[in-house]
This record gives sequence, C-alpha cells and structure tokens, in this order.
Amino acid sequence: MSPADTSSTTAVTAGGGTAFGPARAVRLLWTLGLFRSELLITLRRWRTLALLGVLAAVPVLVGIAVRIETGDGSSSGSGGGGPAFISQVTNNGLFLVFTALAATLPFFLPMAVGVVAGDAVAGEAGAGTLRYLLVAPAGRTRLLLAKYTTVMAFCLLATLVVAVSALLVGALLFPLGDLTTISGTRIGFAEGLGRALLIALAVAASLIGLAALGLFVSTLTNSGIAAMATTVGLLITVQILDQFPQLHAIQPYLFSHYWLSFADLMREPVYWDDLVKNLGLQGLYAAVFGSAAWARFTAKDITV
Repeated sequence: MSPADTSSTTAVTAGGGTAFGPARAVRLLWTLGLFRSELLITLRRWRTLALLGVLAAVPVLVGIAVRIETGDGSSSGSGGGGPAFISQVTNNGLFLVFTALAATLPFFLPMAVGVVAGDAVAGEAGAGTLRYLLVAPAGRTRLLLAKYTTVMAFCLLATLVVAVSALLVGALLFPLGDLTTISGTRIGFAEGLGRALLIALAVAASLIGLAALGLFVSTLTNSGIAAMATTVGLLITVQILDQFPQLHAIQPYLFSHYWLSFADLMREPVYWDDLVKNLGLQGLYAAVFGSAAWARFTAKDITV
C-alpha cells in the first residue's frame, strides 16, 4: 500500500474516531448560539420586559399594602403556610419573598410563561421569520429545543425577578433576622435565604409543564395571539377545575395541583412528598407535551 493510500486510510479511520469530534463540537456551539440568540430576542421584546416589570411590581404593592395596614403596629393576617406567609412579613421582611411567590404563582407567573411559550413558534410563523430560521443548518429539533430551553430560562428569570424584588422591598420596609418556620422552629437568616432560593427554584420548576403545554399549542397555529390566548385560557380552566371538590379524582393530575407545595420547604423537617409529586407531574407534562410539540413541529408545513 502506498503512503498516500496509508494516509488516506488513516484519515478515514481517524474520521470514524475523531473527525466527528469537531463536527459534534461545531453542532454544540451552533446549538448554544441558537439558544443565546433565542434568549436575547425574547428578553429584548417590549412585551417580555413589560411582563417582568409587572412581576417586579407585585412584591412592591404587597409590601406597601402590608406596611400601610400595619402602620399602627398591629399584625396582619393569621399564621400558616402559602399565602398566609403574609402574617409574618411585619416580623421579618424575608417572608415577603414567600408571600410574593405565593401571590404570583396562581396567575401572574404562569400567565407570563404562557404568553412567552405560546408565542415561541406561532409568533415566528405569523411574522414570516420561521422559514428563514429553518433555512439555517439548525434543524427543526434543535430549533424547538432552543425555544423550549428559552422558555424554561424565562421561567427561572421571572421567578427570580419576583424573589429579588420582594427581598429588596422586604429589607427596606421591614426588619430582617432569624425567622420562624411553619413548624415553629427558628432558623438563622442565612439558612432562611437558602430556603428562599430553594423555594424560588421549586416555583420555577413548577412552571415547566405549562411551558411545554404552551409550546405545543404554539406549534398548532400561525397566530401568536391565538396561541397565547389559548395557553392562558387553558391555565385558567385548569385552575378552576382544581377548585371543585367533585373533581378530586382528576385534580392530582392537573399541572397546577401541587404548585403551592413549595410552602413545605419552610417546615422543619422539610416535607418532600408533595414537592416530589409536583416535580414528577411537571416532568410528565414536559415529556408528553414536549414530545407532542416535536411531532407536530417536525411535520409542520412551513409555507410563510
């Protein structure tokens, strides 16, 4: 065999072992670049900034309302978990984080996620830019994955906006220090901050099922407004169904059923049962509707 043949064979053999390495690296960089582009485009939209502004304003309004109501030194509300965290805000501003997340989770946070998820594909299709995205060597699967990852990043960002806004307002209007858990035990301020971060992550994770549902709806139409309205409509419908005792058999399967389980992170010891059920349910919704979105998007006829 000649040296040329040997080098050629070596190149082929190396190609089987190493040439795909650079190719995979290029594809990974392209995917990360696509995700970065999608995220920047989403965050630069005035609609997204307005949604984040509204979310940041909710803790401000709640904090001011509690401050005014308790200006005479009286306490507000009653003890307990969930929204009743508001009873502890005057004693420790850190509780405003938990109160704000409990106040925004039933509607404001999921509505914002529903708007972003619903517009992810349908908005591009309606604007006529989706076909140009598909011309690039990204592929439909990578593009859909980048869009879903962007929506999940928005879930985390929106939750952190609420939490940080509440922490700043709580520090300005109320004292900070050690806090009492729902179980009656006291923990230090540093541990309380850690619990607040865990709660924010739990709330963000609670929204990934809705994000997948919104993305699936977005693949069904070329109208961003219709997709957003449908996603928010489904959110409201599920929230209503979760309130009827007669529907208790199906309620544990509704994506919003365990949303307020984050309050269990403020117990000592932490109750993990509902938290695990919530994460499992969100994973199930993400798998089912993410797969449905992929099946629909990969077969979708993009003509505009």
